[in-house]
Amino acid sequence: QMQLVESGGGTVLAGDALRLACTGSDQTFGNIAIAWFRQAPGKEREFVAYIHWSGSGKIYHKSVEGRFTVSRDNYKNTAWLAMTDLAPADTAVYYCAVGFYISHHDQEGEYNFWGRGTQVTVSA
Repeated sequence: QMQLVESGGGTVLAGDALRLACTGSDQTFGNIAIAWFRQAPGKEREFVAYIHWSGSGKIYHKSVEGRFTVSRDNYKNTAWLAMTDLAPADTAVYYCAVGFYISHHDQEGEYNFWGRGTQVTVSA
């Protein structure tokens, strides 16, 4: 069973940037799709970004498009979510997830393994 560990969260001011990392425990990480989701207090978890196993296909939620960038390095078993121009509405716990067969990239049920999350807090 793959283990995923997110890192890079923290507390920042509006307009600042952060880069989150997601590291997988084995080489299978390089052959599967990765997504980032987030869950704000009192809200359901929502899709943020998706990246194909090859790194060539990327999809973003409209609320982060142009501000967030997803990337990966399969040799390092690591994916990143670079976030810029952060706003208080981006405050949430951010999770990475991986899935073998993804038909609907924004659906939680498509993903097989999840990390425990990293907190991002953006102050006005």
